[in-house]
Amino acid sequence: MMAWIDLIVCILLLALLAYVFISVTITVLHKVYLMFHFFMTLWPLCQFAIQVTDSPRLQLLYVKIAFVDLALLAVGWLFFTLLLTKRTLPARKGLPVLIALPACLAAAIVISNPNGMFVQPLHGQYAERSYGPLFWLTSLVLIGYGVVSLWVIHSALSASRADRIKKQVTQVLRGMVVVMAFIGADILVNVVFRVSSMVIPGLTSAGILLSAVFFIVAIHRDKVFDLLKIAHQDIINTINLGILVLDDNEIIVETNRSLPAFLDLHIGDRFEIAAILPDAGTGTSGTFIAKYKNDPLESPEIDVLYEKGDRRHVHIHVSPIVVGGTRVGRIITFQDRSRLRQLIEETAKQNEILQERNQTLSEMQQELHLTNQKLQQMAITDGLTGCFNRNYITQQLEQEVRNHIERHIPFSILLLDIDFFKLINDRYGHLTGDEVICSTVNVIKQTLRDTDILARFGGEEFIVYLPFTGSEAALELAERIRAAVEANKMMVPGLKNALSVTVSIGLLSVDRFPLDLIPGSMTLISELFQSVDHVLYQAKREGRNRVVSASK
Repeated sequence: MMAWIDLIVCILLLALLAYVFISVTITVLHKVYLMFHFFMTLWPLCQFAIQVTDSPRLQLLYVKIAFVDLALLAVGWLFFTLLLTKRTLPARKGLPVLIALPACLAAAIVISNPNGMFVQPLHGQYAERSYGPLFWLTSLVLIGYGVVSLWVIHSALSASRADRIKKQVTQVLRGMVVVMAFIGADILVNVVFRVSSMVIPGLTSAGILLSAVFFIVAIHRDKVFDLLKIAHQDIINTINLGILVLDDNEIIVETNRSLPAFLDLHIGDRFEIAAILPDAGTGTSGTFIAKYKNDPLESPEIDVLYEKGDRRHVHIHVSPIVVGGTRVGRIITFQDRSRLRQLIEETAKQNEILQERNQTLSEMQQELHLTNQKLQQMAITDGLTGCFNRNYITQQLEQEVRNHIERHIPFSILLLDIDFFKLINDRYGHLTGDEVICSTVNVIKQTLRDTDILARFGGEEFIVYLPFTGSEAALELAERIRAAVEANKMMVPGLKNALSVTVSIGLLSVDRFPLDLIPGSMTLISELFQSVDHVLYQAKREGRNRVVSASK
């Protein structure tokens, strides 16, 4: 009688398996469940086989198969609950293997049964058996898998806000609680608190059968394996986009809760694309409609402005539903972009204001730059002649002379003075004197080289710095300057005859570098100025219109 109870449970489980296979559309979750359902039938089948055979060897084999089956069911239910509740494992290589490892070790213990530490026969038969310490170890492992599976389902219930999803997962939770309760009762009654040789048969088998009934009720009544579809529908209904699903005949087959905010359309209505567009058939609307009708596999989109009621900018996007290369329908989405358009327009205005301000700032910076350049030029330039002033030549010489002396590079300085310039001012006036100064400067500039520096030293005196120039070359250049100035004929307003002047030039060349010629900033420059000034006065004393040179 004890054996027949397990056989009847096995037959009922197989009948339920066939019922599920025949009555539902098989999905991935259904396939997973059918596989587990099949393994659930192995336990009562093995229990029946243990009772009807007299061979201890075969009895031990069936015992091992039964408990290995429980180990596989335990880890399998954990993965199944993760799949059912859409929980994902962390992306770590080998993590599924680590999860299955305790169950595999438990199965290995059952198969090896070292020294009978898992199970031993009573009276030479495994129909009545005693369990060793390894049995309790494997039991804890299998119970642990069950507890984790229950926790996963409980977490899914706590996280979900949809009542129908809670109802479906709750049904699965009940089935797992039932099977674990019956397995626990079987262990307590028939192992822990066993009275003599009395065994209450079929407790675990009955628990498996009842849990299977719960699962099948959930499959048929609550559509538990359609959770993904239901979740998708809930997600679609929470999206702010209006969603419209059409079949290949332009009949509306699905809408979401956000669509009425855009259009008053219902399932079963025939959809007309032109009816939802303002100014249909013209401009961008005409192009959109033509693409919609003539290119069914394309994904046209358009921005339209609805001015009835609340003024709104709406973006319409059409996507074909393609199965096996054939279009079977369309999905049309409606997105309110009024706020976005407002932000874009406000941003554009702000950008225009910023661009205007940047342009004004750029112009001000340019003016400031030009002003600074003018100020810098004025700071180093003589206002009358346009050549450099004394301050500039002094600073320039301070840097240049130090470098030349330290590197033993020759250089020369010319100091020029217009002869009898006071008589010109007294006889012809200061304006004519200014004309004479400017004309003389132009002649000198034309004679100088690009590397030479001309500066007004004061009044009618001018200084010329000649870098990289020894005494001979400097003397030759000074003579050219003197001759060019003497040959220059100036036409002055109010005078019939051309006016000409001469210059006296003092030349100082530094092409020898004694130890006492040590660069010392302004002190050295002052000494050079005094030296060349002394030479200039010597030229004046000797009769003017001449070059007198000296060297250091």
